[in-house]
Amino acid sequence: MKLSKLIPLGTASIFALTLLVGLSAATAQAGSTVEWKQIIGIIMPGNVVGSGAGEVTGAGQPWSATRGEAGVDLLTGAINFKVEGLVLAGGNNIGTPGNVTEVKGTLVCDTDGSAGMGHSTLVDTDLVPLSAEGDAEFDGEVGPLPDACINEPDIAFLIRIPAGRWIANGAVRVVEMAEVEEMEME
Repeated sequence: MKLSKLIPLGTASIFALTLLVGLSAATAQAGSTVEWKQIIGIIMPGNVVGSGAGEVTGAGQPWSATRGEAGVDLLTGAINFKVEGLVLAGGNNIGTPGNVTEVKGTLVCDTDGSAGMGHSTLVDTDLVPLSAEGDAEFDGEVGPLPDACINEPDIAFLIRIPAGRWIANGAVRVVEMAEVEEMEME
């Protein structure tokens, strides 16, 4: 084969590779923000979320929340959550947070453990105060997120007590696709 015929073939290959890399980056950024439009208390005590070493067990009593929301930027590791009225929904301390004075947000990535050899990956925020009315909020970064959080579609958000049991979860999950819409408009 002549060199003059190989040059266009090589140029086409480089173009295709560049296009493929660009599409991969666009895909990774397309769903970079995950939001949970509501925070609800644990309904079924002892419920388990995640698998293997990343399994998180729910608290022993039901909890309720009046409102809340959470979000994570999968590319930057920025996490925020706000919950109001997070209180016990059973037992002698019903209607109060009981003796819980701090909570943390937790991402449970790869909830079924399919990418982690049977283990989910947990990412925690710092502990924040939980008021006597059941209000708490966090807005900060947890650093670069593990691949299981970025590449796996099964991701959950929990609010946990310092001892590790979960008492509330994010509900109505939405993956933001803002970058895709911007790309299509250009």
